Amino acid sequence: MKRSILIHPDPRLKKIAADVPDLSDELRALADDMLETMYAAPGIGLAAPQIGILDRLIVLDCVKEGEGEARPLVMFNPCVVAASDETNVYEEGCLSIPEQYAEVTRPKVVDVEWLDRDGNLQTETFDGLWATCVQHEIDHLDGKLFIDYLKPLKRQMITRKMQKLKRERARGNV
Repeated sequence: MKRSILIHPDPRLKKIAADVPDLSDELRALADDMLETMYAAPGIGLAAPQIGILDRLIVLDCVKEGEGEARPLVMFNPCVVAASDETNVYEEGCLSIPEQYAEVTRPKVVDVEWLDRDGNLQTETFDGLWATCVQHEIDHLDGKLFIDYLKPLKRQMITRKMQKLKRERARGNV
């Protein structure tokens, strides 16, 4: 089932998500809903707080359409356990901040641990776009948005645009 994505500013996007203590069929169904929502948006990552659920759950798939077979990942309680000193700059966007993009510098390579949908501990090294995406989504679990990396003036400008977008959507103009 496709879910609604929260638009910044929304206080739920700034809250820290709680660890998932035990996996359940409900949480696996939520992960499936999140993948459906992410693909429909379309996006390459989605965190549970973006749909108003404050659980440490993210989904991602950085394989671009037509560039290979989809690789959907579901991560419960993901955490970065190591990060390279070398950095990458990517122009990031966010489904909660539609049509706004900015360059963000992050570690180029990260090692991430998480529980998969069966409760098994997984560890993987991510590089490039995958590394950027997984860090971006984990930031959501910690109440951080990509615009928090920007200078205050640029961040305020984007926030004002999102407030205007939310007003227009509430009036039915979008």
